[in-house]
Amino acid sequence: MSRDEVLRSPHVLEFPYTRSTGPVIGGFLTGLRDGRILGVRSTAPAGTVVVPPTEYDPVTGDDTGDLVEVGPAGIVTSWGWAAHPRPDQPADRPFAWALIRLDGADTALLHIVDAGSPDAMATGMRVTVRFRPPGERQGRMQDIACFVPVGEEGS
Repeated sequence: MSRDEVLRSPHVLEFPYTRSTGPVIGGFLTGLRDGRILGVRSTAPAGTVVVPPTEYDPVTGDDTGDLVEVGPAGIVTSWGWAAHPRPDQPADRPFAWALIRLDGADTALLHIVDAGSPDAMATGMRVTVRFRPPGERQGRMQDIACFVPVGEEGS
């Protein structure tokens, strides 16, 4: 073999597996399919409600408790404007990425707000969920089309 030749060997690196969603995440996704948002009550003495739900308490590491329904409205705790959405983003027009603390929850959910312009957004504003039509829901996070300012639910 000469010095100019390169040794080559085909190699494929992959991790083929299927993850079971389990009772907590599976319950959350089923709730989305059914047009409901579920959180989980922590087993810590404060009994906080975590949305989206986790299998383990984020503070204590203990198993979490029962699924509880929250929302569908809440407040924006933080946000950033996406003026030029990319093709792989969840909306084809400008929108806000926002952390939304739903009524009954103690943590915030990251999703998008379709507010029309950054002037219509504010920390502390109330928003409500807009689900995809029932026939389009599949038990995925995308079953929530977006959040909209309260009062614009039918828009």
